Parts: sequence; structure tokens; C-alpha cells
Amino acid sequence: MLPEFCPQKVWEHFLSRKVPCVNVFMAVPTVYSKLIEYYERHFTRPRVQDFVRATCQENVRLMVSGSSALPVPVLERWREISGHTLLERYGMTEIGMALSNPLTGTRVPGSVGNPLPGVEVCIATQNPKKEGSAFTIHAQGDVSGTRVSPGLEKREGELQVRGPAVFREYWNNPQETRESFTAGGWFRTGDTAVYKDGSYWILGRTSVDIIKTGGYKVSALEVERHLLSHRSITDVAVIGAPDVTWGQRVAAIVKLRRGHVLSLKELKEWAREVMAPYCIPGELILVEEIPRNQLGKINKKQLVAHFYPQ
Repeated sequence: MLPEFCPQKVWEHFLSRKVPCVNVFMAVPTVYSKLIEYYERHFTRPRVQDFVRATCQENVRLMVSGSSALPVPVLERWREISGHTLLERYGMTEIGMALSNPLTGTRVPGSVGNPLPGVEVCIATQNPKKEGSAFTIHAQGDVSGTRVSPGLEKREGELQVRGPAVFREYWNNPQETRESFTAGGWFRTGDTAVYKDGSYWILGRTSVDIIKTGGYKVSALEVERHLLSHRSITDVAVIGAPDVTWGQRVAAIVKLRRGHVLSLKELKEWAREVMAPYCIPGELILVEEIPRNQLGKINKKQLVAHFYPQ
């Protein structure tokens, strides 16, 4: 165990010929981004790059990404560097690991795969006016497969989980425990998801990553994935800025690559080619660094409060 994350130290461990070497590596997307930055600054010679790729493939059996959404550009660049396609999966403290891309087989960039053995998941929306069950289930699955309700294909909803790995209760907090489970025993994750193309996709935290603008629901994570493919953008957080007319408007907080410049007009012109009009950011905020916690996660509620104080 290292006392703290240091890209140089991690690379030294990756490339060490000492036994035992690193053979399984699990990290948050931010760690992979920092490792890529270090690689591109220090491993510039082709022979060194060949050595890095060969050593990673020889020593490391599995590399995993979790805790937050993995940007596709990071996945693709890491695959070029190391030869490893990062395995994305989904879990929470309350449920352990629930869904995962396959250990062997095709890993779909941006998706969290399918339920692990012993886990049941469903995608549902709350319907307070409906008698009986308060939720309409769009898709429900386990390790054997997923069943989709007719007419509800690719419908977004809350991801819910049940199974023996799900926790029993929040310590000394019965009210939150009650609110976190449905009558059918499903744990409500608070994440919006969709089942499509044979995999589950997390669209973000329902409370902060689903932006409601002018009647449209916009996934902040989807917008972030698009923006990270822009050659000038190295990090981004998309938030819903308060707006009297639209309810919320899409705002992008962006860190640029060294020496690059970008205006809102330029960003909008570029985005028209890859994004739906209602998803294009209406505001661009340039920062030197986007604050993250120890797990590499962004507190978007704090960002909204900081940039749009009430």
C-alpha cells in the first residue's frame, strides 16, 4: 500500500521487474488520467513506450475502473498505452459490487455491463398515482439475462438492486432506511440508468446529473463524455445552472490542455456536430483545476453553490 497517490511511484511499480509485481490494479478514472499525463510528459521515446506496453501486458492481469464514470477518451488512451481495456463495473457501499463488464469477452465503453451472480437489478420509475405498486418496472435482470417490459424499451429510470449482498439498514437511521427500500425489497440507488444494446448504462445521480432544461432531460455524464473528446479539453464537470425561463441550463466547467484556448462560441460550433441542440452547454466556465474528493469524485452541489450562489 502506498501512503498517497503519486503517478511516478505507481509507474515505478508497474514497470518493476521485482517479484511480486503488480498484477491487479483498481483505480478511479482520475488516477488513470493522472497516469496518462505523467506518461505523455516523461515516456516520449518509442522504445520506452514499447517497453511500457510490453511490461504492463506481461505483469498486469486485470485493470479496473470504478467509483465514477470513466470517460471514453481515457479508456481509449489507456488501452493505447498499456494494452489493457479497463473493466468498468458498478457498486455502492450499501450493495457491494452489483454489475460489471465481463472478465473475458467484449467490454462496452461507457456501460457497466450486466448483473453479477446473486444480484437482481431493475430499472423503475415512481408512479404515486398508480394503485398497488408505486413503481413501474421497465427492465429487470440477473446473471441469466434481462427482461424488458413491452413498450418500455430504452426507458430511463432509477436503478434498484436486491440480493444477499445488499445491506440491511443505515445505523441508527430508520427513516432513511425506510425511504431507501421499496415495498418489494428493492434498494433505491438514486442513480438514473437505462438498459440498451444488451447492457446497463448509468446516466448519473438523479439529483445532480439529470438536468431538466426546457422540458428535456439531459444526462450530465453523456455531455461530459462528448466534451472530453474535444482536443482542447482535459477535464470537465457539467452541472445544471438555475434558470428562471428553462428551469436549468447546461453549464460546462472546463479545464483546458496547456497552451489551448476555447471560447463558448467555438465550443457551441463544435458541439453542433456531435450533440443534440438541447444538450449543448449554454455556459462555459474555465478553471485551472476541478476540485475532487479523495475518491476522485466531484461534488456538483458544491459547484452549483459556488458558481451560482442564491
